[in-house]
Amino acid sequence: MNWNQIISTTRLGQEELATNDIKHSRTQFQRDYDRIIFSSPFRRMQNKTQVFPLPGSVFVHNRLTHSLEVASVGRSLGSMFIERAESENLMVENPLFQEIGSVISAACLAHDMGNPPFGHSGEDAIAQFFKKSNEPRLRNELDEAQWKDFTQFDGNANAFRLLSHRFNGRRDGGFALTYTTLASIVKYPYESLLTEKPKFGFFQSEKPIFANIANELGLLQTNENPVRYVRHPLVFLVEAADDICYQLMDLEDAHKLKIHDFEQTRFLLMNFFDAQTETIQIDRINDTLNMVSDPNEQIAYLRASVIGKLVKQCVNVFWEKQDDIFSGNFQKALIDHVHPTSLDAIKNIKEVSLKNIYNDRSVVEIEISGYQIIGTLLEVFIEAILNPKEGFSQKIIQLMPDQYGGSHESTYEKVQAVVDFVSGMTDLYALDLYRKIKGINIPGV
Repeated sequence: MNWNQIISTTRLGQEELATNDIKHSRTQFQRDYDRIIFSSPFRRMQNKTQVFPLPGSVFVHNRLTHSLEVASVGRSLGSMFIERAESENLMVENPLFQEIGSVISAACLAHDMGNPPFGHSGEDAIAQFFKKSNEPRLRNELDEAQWKDFTQFDGNANAFRLLSHRFNGRRDGGFALTYTTLASIVKYPYESLLTEKPKFGFFQSEKPIFANIANELGLLQTNENPVRYVRHPLVFLVEAADDICYQLMDLEDAHKLKIHDFEQTRFLLMNFFDAQTETIQIDRINDTLNMVSDPNEQIAYLRASVIGKLVKQCVNVFWEKQDDIFSGNFQKALIDHVHPTSLDAIKNIKEVSLKNIYNDRSVVEIEISGYQIIGTLLEVFIEAILNPKEGFSQKIIQLMPDQYGGSHESTYEKVQAVVDFVSGMTDLYALDLYRKIKGINIPGV
């Protein structure tokens, strides 16, 4: 792979209009960013749980605020890499090389758009529904790859579908994003047949689309059947931005919700700084903390300091591993190769988060609710779409927006339409629809 090929302004569904001209008020990748941020699926993320239940008296992160922050960190990663490339006299003929920060920022903005409601368990709730389903048509009328698309449902693959699929009533190519932005969100560039975990990059329905993008950008293919590619190099920086944010922001939210006290949170964040070699920086941090009285602001300052540190370290890893990345010999997360002091600090946060955050009662309760709500909605709508002539089915199908309609011929396409509908719901919409279908809430009563 090479820089001259992997960065392209060719747009999905508008290939004949492709141009590498960046002499506009907005570059092609900035246009990608704008198309995403002004879209309805992006706005809906403001009502999708990230980890903690949506805010009451304390505002915590939702999918939208998380994505905005990841995009900000991603832009910094890209800009810092460009600065490093210039200082090291890296010669790249492609003028689009300077737009790496915009590409990464747009991809970061979109990276969670395929995640269903109710937090991290939403994906598993969809997968578990299909694994436990007694509907014979689901298993008998789907081939092995199609079946695994559902039983190993993955939000990453769903994001790629959302951004590339031609939904009913939408223009060709969906969002019509550039090939490079689309490839930069695919963390696992292979199909579901190659994994026993919910980690894959595209459904069977989008397999030809990704293959076309991969061929255009020169992504290396390591396995023809089932299909596996190596990552687009910019995926590493998109992933790093996400890894940095979710580790630290979940910790900050836990502090705001008083799951962790101030001293514990401060200790976990200060662990990123080596007391033997970074005394000047530690003294500067402590001096700043002494000037701030609000504990939340003190933690926010510490969090920002750690983000800055991890950004620099991840860029260094990307630079050092650049040759291996482009040859396909490095496929690990950048954050797993940062400075040992940071690695130890991240390990401590993961251990504490698993114990105190992800198993907090409020988190578990919202996840349990998600299993029940998502499972019920999938059951009702799949039954209706597979048996559309029944009276109740006809009523249920009317509740599905037109964009999920169209001429679905195969069982795979029909089930996908339902999964598209349910996975795109906000938490509150899913809950409201569940209550109405169950007769718990009756409109007008």
